Amino acid sequence: MSSNVCHQIIYLAIELSSSSWVIAYRLPANDKAKVHSLEAGDGAGLLAFIASLRHRLDPSDDASTLVVSCFEAGRDGFWLHRLLSAYGVINHVVEPTSILVTRGARRAKTDRLDAFGLLRVLAAKFVGDPDACRIVVVPTVEEEDAKRPHREREFLVQERVRIENRIAALLATQGIRGRPSLRSWDADIRALRTGDGHPLLTHLVAELNRLRRLLSLTLEMIRELDAVREQALEAQHDSASRTVKALCTIRGIGVNFASVLTREVFYRTFDNRRQIASYLGLTPTPFQSGGMDRDRRINRAGNSRARKTLVQLAWLWLPLPTGEQPRGMVPRPCWLASGSNPPHRDRRLGAQALDRNLALRHAGSRTEGGDHRRIEFRRRSISGGKSEVATVFVIGSI
Repeated sequence: MSSNVCHQIIYLAIELSSSSWVIAYRLPANDKAKVHSLEAGDGAGLLAFIASLRHRLDPSDDASTLVVSCFEAGRDGFWLHRLLSAYGVINHVVEPTSILVTRGARRAKTDRLDAFGLLRVLAAKFVGDPDACRIVVVPTVEEEDAKRPHREREFLVQERVRIENRIAALLATQGIRGRPSLRSWDADIRALRTGDGHPLLTHLVAELNRLRRLLSLTLEMIRELDAVREQALEAQHDSASRTVKALCTIRGIGVNFASVLTREVFYRTFDNRRQIASYLGLTPTPFQSGGMDRDRRINRAGNSRARKTLVQLAWLWLPLPTGEQPRGMVPRPCWLASGSNPPHRDRRLGAQALDRNLALRHAGSRTEGGDHRRIEFRRRSISGGKSEVATVFVIGSI
């Protein structure tokens, strides 16, 4: 940065918590870092503190002072990043797992020490050290809001499974296998008998009825979300909606899979294959020490929702026999072992290899008219049943 653009730089690291914000800062003419505390969520107080630091350095011209700040990505989201950016602060959202810390067994951990460590990382990153930390790509307000429907649906599905498991567990304590139908709940509850032949007791029936009402409400909310999503797809004609519709025309991909992949992966641009593999957490973990050199399992960092969706898609569809599978999609030993019962190492590696190839070959997906090609895969039942042909998408050249 040339001196005629900015003469002074203030480094600011914010350690966020639910009760207070600890701010570590360093002024240009002083190498010693200082600490300032604010109440959690006090955005106006933070802006006022930044203004006081600027005024302290140059009372005549606050604009000549550049403020660089950072905080770790977490439960506070990105609203603070947008607030600081609108105020003229160069802010970075740091990925917490990318910060190097001491490996001592009893490492000191306080908000003050974390703020100082974050301040050192920020200074190293700003002067040009690319390995000091990893910066999170902040989505726009519209992109972040577009993720809410499928994330809410994911939570509701997990809640539905939790309630169903709770009902089954309560009945299992009485020696009853199976669950009453929601359509004939009252009649089924009255007809149930415990393992020793007695009817269900009063308090157990009352708890089951409350769980049934909660389950019915959860299912109603899931249906409401699905209806809203269908209406939005029909009404909207933006690039994301066109991508969802295009993916839904491919056999093997429904609206839910298409929405997750579009909103979580395809809304971004990636410069190379390593970036998208790292974003999905599908890159292997190298382990080299002395004469040992091998790759361990995938690191499972990055976007867990997108990775889970790709894993589900890969486990459902297995490649065609020799000569018909796309070249280079899955290593031969992996799909040869795909008929073995899980968990099989080659089967797992084959699914992960398919995950990477399905995600990596996405060039041109953000441009209208991108090269969307269909690849035929055969779904094979683990129990040895009949196989059927289905289609899995690959975006980009093969």
